[in-house]
Amino acid sequence: MTAEITPGQDGATVLDGSARVHEATGHDVSAPFLAGAYLALDLARRHNCRFALLMDGSPSCGSSFIYDGHFTGTRHAGQGVTAALLRRNGITVYAPAGFASLEAVMG
Repeated sequence: MTAEITPGQDGATVLDGSARVHEATGHDVSAPFLAGAYLALDLARRHNCRFALLMDGSPSCGSSFIYDGHFTGTRHAGQGVTAALLRRNGITVYAPAGFASLEAVMG
């Protein structure tokens, strides 16, 4: 499934209810993305996670960039729904490009 967040928005605005996640067909898939984010948060809490390593780009896991919502492959700064929810709950999110930083804090 290819999905992107409302153009110009990111996961934080999806969490706030002012943006949506849509497939290229226009079908709204916000509910499954939100459900997945809350499941990830629950799992992280149950395992006392302080850090998460998530892939950039996706409307769920993007931590420094996501695609722009026009389905053209253009990226913009922003975070996905899961990344935003984890951050709101005190979990530090890293992208693979920041693996060395994550490794350093885990010591």
